[in-house]
Order: sequence, then structure tokens, then C-alpha cells
Amino acid sequence: MSRRLLGLLRARRPRRTIYPTREGWWCLLAAVGLGFTAINSGNNLLYLLESMLLGLVIVSGVLSEQSLRRLQLSALAPDEIYAGRPAVLGVRILNAKRRIPARWIVLEIVETGRVITLPWVGPGAERMVTWEHTFPARGRRSLRGVRLRTRFPFGLFIKSGPVQLQDEVLVFPATEPLGAERPGVAPGEDATPIRRRGRGDDLHNLREYRDGDDPRLIHWRVSAKTGTTMVRELQAEAATDVRIVLRGTGARDSVTLERGLSRAASLAVHFLRAGVAVSLRGPAVNVVRGRGREQARRILTALALYTPPIGSAAPGRTESDDAPARELAVELD
Repeated sequence: MSRRLLGLLRARRPRRTIYPTREGWWCLLAAVGLGFTAINSGNNLLYLLESMLLGLVIVSGVLSEQSLRRLQLSALAPDEIYAGRPAVLGVRILNAKRRIPARWIVLEIVETGRVITLPWVGPGAERMVTWEHTFPARGRRSLRGVRLRTRFPFGLFIKSGPVQLQDEVLVFPATEPLGAERPGVAPGEDATPIRRRGRGDDLHNLREYRDGDDPRLIHWRVSAKTGTTMVRELQAEAATDVRIVLRGTGARDSVTLERGLSRAASLAVHFLRAGVAVSLRGPAVNVVRGRGREQARRILTALALYTPPIGSAAPGRTESDDAPARELAVELD
């Protein structure tokens, strides 16, 4: 029973490591030498000095443990992380102690080896630490975590806690601006928009007022000239839905594969920001048509997790593929 209780206590309490600094080694060597001298000489003053040195070591361990105890960490990561682009990562540090502050806490970022010093975290206070990190490739990437350590109070020993926050983040393919692309216009096609009635900003036609028409659409100047109440009909948006089709599997050349996925991600982001409905089809990939940020996240997630299928896989078709849309092909091979 006692062994089981001891095991539970060890599991709940994180294991810490402690090692002396250069000054700490000198202190330990002085304590050992002074101890041998006191034993050989029997001098009470030397025994008193030895007790003071050992007491200094014990007090250092107790105060450093109090400084690190009950510090709670939570990871901070952006919703969208792109390969090859710096992302701001962060950690929120909460001192859950009610009366005792945390002094001279050092946050070590294992991924880069960078250290950030926090001289003071008050009782119940929070501090947020951020840094930039660039992920070179898409997909799920594991963070190597962070570690807390301190040299408080005398700088004789460095006490470190275990590595924490070894979380996973999803990295989207690299994107690039596509300023020359126009929504719904493929290369070689006529870019003249089709004029049709709908909800938009441009004027489509003028007609007589009917019951139920929006009074805000009344054209007062024309109505005054003709003596008949006239309303404006607005022109619908000229944007056309887009379907991005991945051609090939990308199993032959990884460089071409990553370039194609980056191109597909850039097209999706560009058209979705323009208000166009976008869908994605490819080998073992199918994202139905949609708009907005959620649709962008669905497409980017599918591209970030894409792996070349075994064998030849043709793009799957769904009911949404029956609706008309401009197809933009992206080669993966």
C-alpha cells in the first residue's frame, strides 16, 4: 500500500533536475574541504562554518522549489500556420500560488534553445511569452515543448522542471499572392461578366414600382421626371464558382508535389477571399463547395494532410460536382 501511494505521489509531482553552477561547484568543494578540516582539527568554529555552508545549500533548494511550484503553462498558437512563413507561438504562465511569488523564472524553448527570463510573477498573476518560429514543411508538426528553470535565490544551483507542452500543430502548405488571377476566369476565356439581375452594387435596369419592393431602391429623380414611381434593379455579382482539380498523385517527385499543393492552396485562398465558392477534387481528396473562412480551413487542412495514394486513384465525384463551375487544374506530377 505504501509503495502504491509513493508511486501516485511521484506521478502527480513532476520530477525536477538540479545541477550546480560554477559558483555552486566552488561552494560544494569548499563545504567538503571545510568538513574534512573540521573533523581532523576538531575546531568548533570550523564546524559552525560547515553548518552555515550546508544550510545555505538547503535554503537554496527550498526557495528554488517554492519558486517553481504550482506554475501552470498553457500553449498559444495561431489558427492558421503556413509553411515557410514565420508564425507567432506563445505560452501563458499562471502562478497558482496565493501568497508566494515566482522569482527569476527562465523559460527555455527546446525547439530553438532560446531562453526568456521572467524576473517576477506575482501570486495569482499571469504572464504571456511569445516568439516566432518558421515551420519548413506542411502537415502535422510536433512542438518540442518548453522547460522552466531557475537559479533563484543565490545562483548556486539550476533547478529545472520537465519538458511541457509537447503539442501538435497543423501546418498549411505555403501560399503566394495571385494578383493577376480573376475569380471565375480561366486562361484564354472571355473575361466579360454576364449581366443578370440579382443582389449587387451596380445598376441592372429601371422598372415601375411593385408592391413589396424595397423603398430604398426608388429612383426619385427618374420618378419625378416621368411621374411614375420607378425602382432600380441591381446587377448580380459576376463571380463564378471554382473547382480546383488535382491532376496526378504526386508520388513521382516530392518537389513537384509540394509545388502543386502550394499552388492549389494559393488558388483556394485567393478565390475564397474574393467571395467565390470553391471546391477541391483530387486523388483521395474531395471537399464540397463552400465559402468563407471555414471553407478555406477545410481545403487547407485537406492539402496539408495530403499523402500520395497507393496505386492510381481517380478523383471522386459527388452530387456537388454536378453544379456548373470553372475548373482549374493543378498538376502534382
